Amino acid sequence: MLSIEQSKPHPGAALIRVTGRLTLGENSQQVESIVSALIAEGCRNIIFDLSGLTQIDSTGIGRFIAGYRQMMAAQGVLRMAAASGPVRSAFHVTRLDSVFPFFDTVDEAVGAAQA
Repeated sequence: MLSIEQSKPHPGAALIRVTGRLTLGENSQQVESIVSALIAEGCRNIIFDLSGLTQIDSTGIGRFIAGYRQMMAAQGVLRMAAASGPVRSAFHVTRLDSVFPFFDTVDEAVGAAQA
């Protein structure tokens, strides 16, 4: 099961907490939809809290790539926070950990978004 919650830690930034499994299926489309909606609202700093994400496949990674492209087109920044275990490994194996800015904690990512 996939759960996505969002909050706004400060103006112009959004924190999106993703929990469960981000895999093939319609639920994974939510990632792109949320990024699109936030960009339309003027948000240019998006932080994904991946601490509760237990599994990700190529579809899930593709959703983050699509969100990244949207943010780049909007001249924004998409950050990843608190990824561990197989989720962090998936980004490392695909070398996307060198594309997305990764932070060990959500607080570090929020701090970077404020700078």
